[in-house]
Amino acid sequence: MLGAAALLGAGLFAARATRAAARTTAEAQRAAAEAAAEPAQRQADLTAFKEIRDELKEKIERQDRRIDGLSGLVLAYSWTVDKLISRMRDRGISPEPEDIHDRVREHMSTGA
Repeated sequence: MLGAAALLGAGLFAARATRAAARTTAEAQRAAAEAAAEPAQRQADLTAFKEIRDELKEKIERQDRRIDGLSGLVLAYSWTVDKLISRMRDRGISPEPEDIHDRVREHMSTGA
């Protein structure tokens, strides 16, 4: 009976040790897998970052071209309106105050 109890105790000890060893092995394998995956993850992050950067750079360049085009258009309108007002004044015709938008009037008086 004593031998059976000792055998049972040894079996339980061995089973517990085996589970602990399996758990430790699994944790070690998981840590090794994470360490092995780290360079690949860094490369994937870098690739994603470069794609985002390139898309934003392209978008900014498109917006710059659009702003440049609109700025040129505003200058052309300004030049045209100035010529028309000059011709009107040469013929003794002054624009009515309500003909000039408030923002334009402000720009004409402040230059900003």
